[in-house]
Amino acid sequence: MTLTELTRRTPAIVDRVEERSPNDPIARRLRELGFVAGEEVVVVAAGPFGAEPLLVQVGYTRFALRRAEAARVRLRAMHSGNAGDGA
Repeated sequence: MTLTELTRRTPAIVDRVEERSPNDPIARRLRELGFVAGEEVVVVAAGPFGAEPLLVQVGYTRFALRRAEAARVRLRAMHSGNAGDGA
């Protein structure tokens, strides 16, 4: 599943950011912003025209992303057992 397919207010976990070309600057920037494997992400809202941009939250930070950018973020579902790291 990609970030564009995620239902609003449904948390998921970032699996990876897809690179569309070698040294993809958009993929690199998304990772710099915090879209890295294991991070929780949620779509907070979507714009009125074509649902663009998407307002996305990673941790405590929110970003407005174009749908084309959000489509690069691959997700995996959260499981109820992931609440802690099992210390």
